[in-house]
Amino acid sequence: MKDQLSELYRLSASEAVALLKKGTVSPLELVEASAARIEATDGKLNAMPTLCIDRARKHAERIMAQGKEKRTDAAWLAGLPISVKDLVPVKGVRTTWGSPLFSDHIPLRSDIMVERLEENGAIVMGKSNTPEFGAGANTFNEVFGKTRNPWNTAMTCGGSSGGAAVGLATGQVWLATGSDLGGSLRIPASYCSITGLRPTPGRVARGPADLPFDTLMVDGPMGRDALDTALFLDAMAGRHVEDPIARDAPDIPFAQTVREKENYKPTRAAYSPDLGLFPIDSEVAQICSRAAQRFEAQGIKIEDGGPSFKGAIDTFQTLRAVLFSAMKADLLSTKRDALKPEIIWNIEKGMALKSNEIGKAEIARGKLNHRMAKFFEHHDLLLCPTVIVPPFDVDIRYIEEVNGWKFENYVDWLGITFVISLTGCPAISTPVGFTNSGLPIGLQIVGPPGEDALVLIAAALMEEEIDLSGRVPLDPITPKS
Repeated sequence: MKDQLSELYRLSASEAVALLKKGTVSPLELVEASAARIEATDGKLNAMPTLCIDRARKHAERIMAQGKEKRTDAAWLAGLPISVKDLVPVKGVRTTWGSPLFSDHIPLRSDIMVERLEENGAIVMGKSNTPEFGAGANTFNEVFGKTRNPWNTAMTCGGSSGGAAVGLATGQVWLATGSDLGGSLRIPASYCSITGLRPTPGRVARGPADLPFDTLMVDGPMGRDALDTALFLDAMAGRHVEDPIARDAPDIPFAQTVREKENYKPTRAAYSPDLGLFPIDSEVAQICSRAAQRFEAQGIKIEDGGPSFKGAIDTFQTLRAVLFSAMKADLLSTKRDALKPEIIWNIEKGMALKSNEIGKAEIARGKLNHRMAKFFEHHDLLLCPTVIVPPFDVDIRYIEEVNGWKFENYVDWLGITFVISLTGCPAISTPVGFTNSGLPIGLQIVGPPGEDALVLIAAALMEEEIDLSGRVPLDPITPKS
């Protein structure tokens, strides 16, 4: 029995939930399997620096005590262990936002997303590592240090949901929450060969938030494949009185549409290697281009091109700076010395903006929305690489240059994901291959606003065409010195 328990981490989330609902395995057994896997792998990775295993055991015991009253609906995870990103409060569990300013912070209440997940049978094992306040796509901070890529521990796992992606890729948990402003669900998914969905704003209720009407920042699901990610989205979705933009859960569960994907196939998509804006690593371009063409085997017509994203980089940078100044200006005036330089730059950029600059950015975002709407009149999907470079040295803070193109700041190299954030469209990163040195590459699949099921279906179709099953969960790979 001990050997069987030690192998439970290899189950997919959908397999594990099915066994939990049947009573074949218990929530407590999965908690112990998760704890053992964290202990076996995290020393080389630093994905889950804050654990709450005793709290998880107690939650498992409460679920088991329900007996015949257990639910069977699509949202019910039945006692499945998950991780929660360290930007999201969990009641009674250390939550730092990756900042020394909050290194000892213990929330008195969980975020409403966490409350909903726990009500739906998710068991929180701990908090996954993130950059300070989620700023940047390399997961490191002054509280916990660096999180490393399991495919090569000398490399970055991406960010800002880096610890979440690493925990999934190594089997520490079966599902992980992430958040996404400029690509933070999608980039680490690409870098760790798992699936990360930036859902339509409002799909996942969050808060209570200081900016409840904001649509640039979203929370969302990460899984080892499209079905697991859909299963998690079902547990997250639905209206909530404290989130004014929250949407209803769909009539047909997301996991059901993925299982029945042959009935909902897209028919026409466009592929762009760079969205007309960015330099891109040649190996990334080749892998993603070949992957996009594989959709034709599923009867999906693939064209070159896509809508214009002209001006979208400046638009996003302006609106992002507005958010940073709105949320962090007080910290800049009182705790400047404790903030990393990239955050100081972002806050100061926002504080220096004039009202007409913000207004122009909002109008530009509106025009981009109109162009996207026209594009989706004739296409179901937009395809492009998730990240313009493969995973890089974990000691490099951010990418400064690609193919001779020098970036102006620490964020611009993420543009191929952050311009999509402007559109309000759901976007998923799905694994499509590896570089010659064995580093993962992801394809970004974008659908019309509200069509979260469609991008999940497309990711599942890609999984059929590029069979990478069995590659995760993996043991951390440490390069030879």
